[in-house]
Amino acid sequence: MQVRKLNVEGAYEFTPRQFRDHRGLFVSPFQQEAFQQALGRPHFPVAQTNHSISRRGTVRGIHFTVTPPGTAKYVYCARGRALDIVVDLRVGSPTFGRWDAVEMDQVRFRSSYFPVGVGHAFVALEDDTVMSYLLTGAYVAEHELAVDVFDPDLGVRIPPGIDPVQSDRDRAALSFAAARAQGLLPDYAASAAVEERLWQSSGTVATR
Repeated sequence: MQVRKLNVEGAYEFTPRQFRDHRGLFVSPFQQEAFQQALGRPHFPVAQTNHSISRRGTVRGIHFTVTPPGTAKYVYCARGRALDIVVDLRVGSPTFGRWDAVEMDQVRFRSSYFPVGVGHAFVALEDDTVMSYLLTGAYVAEHELAVDVFDPDLGVRIPPGIDPVQSDRDRAALSFAAARAQGLLPDYAASAAVEERLWQSSGTVATR
């Protein structure tokens, strides 16, 4: 497993080794040992898994969870191709306002880890793109908020040739500045504290 730090503090890209033969392919997008070595954490405490199928041009996000309770994510593309985007929305973070992206597909099976408090978006680059998520918390609708992925203040770059398909909620999402002015963005210190409790709740206190 190859690991790369992203330009958002605490976020990582993972690229697994693949095993191919005459039958097809075997790959493990999530590997506990690689996760532990990269983050210095004992494991990823899964509370829920999500699965989405999107047509080409679908843009989901930027979504984030009210913190607390907060949620960390591990995301990969099981089929198709997508540009997966992380945006640092944590007020006080050393990388506040920055974003990075990972091109995911069913060829390289790259994955991303998103710490508590950051925003997540993706663009489906092919029809029937399947995105799979491991989450540390259950989905609660009233805890899920959104920021406009097309806000020029963030400067997130969508691939050319995409005719965006969005939900009504995402089209009406607040700007980055408005969300901050209304006190909706997660606090960096609070997000870090929530994340630390995730590992402690497993019964093991990890060190970096």
